[in-house]
Amino acid sequence: MKPYRESPVVTHTVRAVVPFILTFGLFTLLHGTKSVGGGFQGGVIVASVAVLFSFAFGVSQTEATLPGVRIVAFAALGLLSFAAVAVAALVVGRPFLDTTAFGVSPVYPVEAIEVAIGVTVASVVTGLFFELARADDA
Repeated sequence: MKPYRESPVVTHTVRAVVPFILTFGLFTLLHGTKSVGGGFQGGVIVASVAVLFSFAFGVSQTEATLPGVRIVAFAALGLLSFAAVAVAALVVGRPFLDTTAFGVSPVYPVEAIEVAIGVTVASVVTGLFFELARADDA
């Protein structure tokens, strides 16, 4: 494989586009209860930022910025957040994952679940990308 060379056009373009991609990913994630989108789609869009950074700056530099330990921590945080919302209903004597058990609009627990799914999906997709990119170097 040829050694990686940075392209000024690619790096400047990625730096200009990434804020818009993150904004669109968060918009998609948070509007999943009202329109098309949700945690999975938003998480994949957010994870695409790591792929773009890898194209612009190289996989090793991107992976050094976002180490595997941090990716696993975010995936675990997403899973634990989902579990906390799901089990919290049991604590107050309601069925598992009952979003009406908290005395607030059921939209809020659903949004929390969507964010947890988005964080988990973004972490897993980013981790899979790094694993596949690392396997390509071997």
